[in-house]
Amino acid sequence: MNAADRAVRRFRAAYEADPALLVRAPGRVNLIGDHTDYNGGFVLPMAIDADLVIAARPRSDRRVQVTSEDQADPVEFSLDAISPGTGWGEYVKGVGAQLAPEALVGWEGAIASDLARGAGLSSSAALELATARVFSECSGLAWDPAAMALVGQRAENEWVGMNSGIMDQLICATGRAGHARLIDCRDLSGVDVSLIPTAAVVVLDTGTRRSLLGSEYNDRRSDCEAAAHSLGVDLLRETTLHDVARLPEPLRARARHVVRENLRTTEAAAALQAGDADTVGRLMTESHSSLRDDFEVSSPALDAMAQIAQRSPGCFGARQTGGGFAGSCVAMIDREATTVFVERVITEYEEQTGSRGTARVVSAADGVEARWET
Repeated sequence: MNAADRAVRRFRAAYEADPALLVRAPGRVNLIGDHTDYNGGFVLPMAIDADLVIAARPRSDRRVQVTSEDQADPVEFSLDAISPGTGWGEYVKGVGAQLAPEALVGWEGAIASDLARGAGLSSSAALELATARVFSECSGLAWDPAAMALVGQRAENEWVGMNSGIMDQLICATGRAGHARLIDCRDLSGVDVSLIPTAAVVVLDTGTRRSLLGSEYNDRRSDCEAAAHSLGVDLLRETTLHDVARLPEPLRARARHVVRENLRTTEAAAALQAGDADTVGRLMTESHSSLRDDFEVSSPALDAMAQIAQRSPGCFGARQTGGGFAGSCVAMIDREATTVFVERVITEYEEQTGSRGTARVVSAADGVEARWET
């Protein structure tokens, strides 16, 4: 049963009625360009065909009540008195708080998701953008994808306390089927880049999980801000490898990753547009080494999965994807080698680590969508 059907079923069980609205928000996988977004740099993500869905209907009062298939307790709050708390509902509350609560209509909803939390596929951004779309639809707000992406980012930064960049929310809002998107995170502009028909994108889940709030993610961002301050620039996007060489460690390594990753990302986008899978794969593999050695956000599980994938038949390149520390890798492979590749990688990963990973071929999907039920 897909996420939409599960969300409807849960809504009916919770509210003894049919939902009036279905909102779908995709997860994402980033082909290349990690930890560059909050440095004003470039990223190359794609929205994927794994969704979070909210089944909802407006309420006649100003209360919001939401239940989720993977959470025991529902979230409920008044738009007249939104206050911080703990737990998964803070993402919903944070979006409401950022959307001028006095202009909003209450609603009740049920969530179902194919995006595992902490797997590096941006389940939090999907929840933020789906919530924003429900508020928008129920309250008659204009839907501006970039502006709503910023709402989601502010909710995560200022309400939840996770200092993430804009990439996840923006690709969730603006994704296009069949395409990755080269995003300039300084001005939020983007260019859709066609995927290579003969290549497949595979998400390789290590089975390990992390909470970004409990990881060193925020520390890495602080390192980047300190490096930029030392170099007299607002963002590391504005510096060069020559300038970076003046920094002390570990700031030098952090900044070196960002500068080189920006170059890799723009080169990868050009290669993808040209249908050059070999170059895209080489750059992905180089990116993993940089994230492991300079940015130090990899893990034994991510390293094992990436290295096994890189040496498997049909693989052009592989790297960790997302914030790091745990979660998933992404590989670009020859589509004809999919079956052999998946079997070999998952078997070798279990033999090497003792853990069972999973593999999923993903397709590029459209961004967040809403549908009123008749």
